[in-house]
Amino acid sequence: MTAHPDFNRPKGIQRIRPLPDPALGRLWDSIILSGSVKDQLLSQAMLNFSIRGKVDRSILPLHGVIMLVGPPGTGKTSLARGLAHRTAQSFKNGKFQLLEVEPHSLTSAAMGKTQRAVSDLFAQSITEAAARGPTIVLLDEVETLAADRNKLSMDANPVDVHRATDAVLVQLDVLAEQNPHLLFLATSNFAKAVDAAFTSRCDLVVHVPLPDAEACAAILSDCLNGLAQTYPAIGKLAKSADLARWASASVGLDGRAIRKMVANALASTRDIAMDPNTLTSDKLLAAAKAATASRLNVEKKA
Repeated sequence: MTAHPDFNRPKGIQRIRPLPDPALGRLWDSIILSGSVKDQLLSQAMLNFSIRGKVDRSILPLHGVIMLVGPPGTGKTSLARGLAHRTAQSFKNGKFQLLEVEPHSLTSAAMGKTQRAVSDLFAQSITEAAARGPTIVLLDEVETLAADRNKLSMDANPVDVHRATDAVLVQLDVLAEQNPHLLFLATSNFAKAVDAAFTSRCDLVVHVPLPDAEACAAILSDCLNGLAQTYPAIGKLAKSADLARWASASVGLDGRAIRKMVANALASTRDIAMDPNTLTSDKLLAAAKAATASRLNVEKKA
């Protein structure tokens, strides 16, 4: 199964990937979360494909939807992509595909256009893909497609947005009934902005939190060990007793920000920028403190 060329890709579909895909497996490994959370996600995804076609929905009303919610930068999208890989990998000779939806390409200022585009995406593009075999669909920033209708002001928001949410809900019900080998992985930075009727259709909702001190240490260690493959001297920092101090100073940052903080430390002087092997513990600690202070500043102004 090959990806659709750009000119032939259905509207609203950003990318089509064959699964399993080892590159996505590395994403799964890079997201530091409690093992029980990852196990729960994978088990739920596997259950979707193992029993939905065998058990009547009057007994188990599964819709084939898992939603990941949490602050920006916590790795929800990477986790979802990695989950797609691990799910496909779990089935013997399983040839799955991952469809990544681009929600912003579906919105339109013209009355009726958004609703029609959403309906076409689900009823045509996704349905046709699911007919080819087991399919996983990534709905990133799902609040764009399923906005909370109770919070929409008809003065500030077009009626079309309201109708688009209606269309998503109707199509989810239809697809759940007709396509047992289809799984949606939705993500949202703003859980309260997602329509309650969409959330109620989710088989599992998982909150992806900011990393605690232990997780911060694991992320830092993973990042430094990765850098050590190119700059061996950095490997000593990954084993340093100071790791706990850097991790403690990083609490409050998301996983992406922690890795960017390491990049900031590498850019702290021109000498280190030219030779990353000269990175020091003090520079990492200073970068961690600066990053958390900057994050607090932004939050106070928000």
